[in-house]
Amino acid sequence: MRSIAMLAACAGLAVVSLPLVASAQTKGQTTTTQSDVKTIWEKFKGSWGQTKGAVKEQWGKLTDDDLLAIEGRRDQLVGKIQTRYGISKEEAEAQVGTWEQRRFRDM
Repeated sequence: MRSIAMLAACAGLAVVSLPLVASAQTKGQTTTTQSDVKTIWEKFKGSWGQTKGAVKEQWGKLTDDDLLAIEGRRDQLVGKIQTRYGISKEEAEAQVGTWEQRRFRDM
């Protein structure tokens, strides 16, 4: 019984730390700060017409109505991905974090 409790505690810790780990880049040892994420999303909002094409390309299950509702808001994107793909919030956060990193490098 004790080993099951330890396993559950470790699994819980892993789920909580996943978004932090996902936001760190192993290349160049660069991490994304909250400030960086806000800056990135301000740029995405400003060019949402172009950005939503990249979002649709990455997450094809999102509908045009979903993209209209998102309007360049990160939290809305995470929620829609979670709903459409039936994944956890942590997994959706990790996917968006990885996508942000790629898009930010391309800007």
